[in-house]
Amino acid sequence: MAYEQLGTGATAVGLKIGNVVVLGSEKRFGYGGFVMSRSAKKVFKIHDRIAIAAAGIFADMITISRIMSTEIRYYEMSSGTRISVRGAAKLLSAILYSYKYTPFITELIVGGVDEEGAHIYVMDPLGSVIEDEYAAVGTGAPIAIGVIETEYPSLVPRKTQDDKESVEDAVNLVVKAIRAAAARDTMSGDGIDIAIVRSNGIEERTYPIR
Repeated sequence: MAYEQLGTGATAVGLKIGNVVVLGSEKRFGYGGFVMSRSAKKVFKIHDRIAIAAAGIFADMITISRIMSTEIRYYEMSSGTRISVRGAAKLLSAILYSYKYTPFITELIVGGVDEEGAHIYVMDPLGSVIEDEYAAVGTGAPIAIGVIETEYPSLVPRKTQDDKESVEDAVNLVVKAIRAAAARDTMSGDGIDIAIVRSNGIEERTYPIR
């Protein structure tokens, strides 16, 4: 990806279990081989039941989150209806594609809960949209996805549940995947931000990287 050539990066992970989505990302902001900040927030709440986890250029992540928050509010005010997670993903896809000649250098995981249940969408800088049950993006993604793919099947028997124990197991898996990536990816580290998205709101947490 282009952000690897620029010396920026991140590790962001998302998965769903039952009617809950868990998104996470580490907090390191690196550029050109230097650590610029150890407290960068890369998980953004853009709606009361939709969030984004991002990897790439930090300024682009923030800009996208602000654009989406504004566009979703405008859509809901003008239409009088609540936006679906798929609708938010398609809206973001159109925005990203409109910048195809000067793209935002970022990969995104859009996760949320609506009347149809929990959804995870993975997006590239040009707005391609893929729905999945779990995903990892960023420079640490190859390591993180290995952890997710190994342990997510153990959650499958309970993937239709959203009880407290199942959700905590999903959170622990996201944290474990990001920690594994940070141990091998120099562009990832310094803490983990988590967003737990439910139909009644978003819970945010922070974990140490170790």
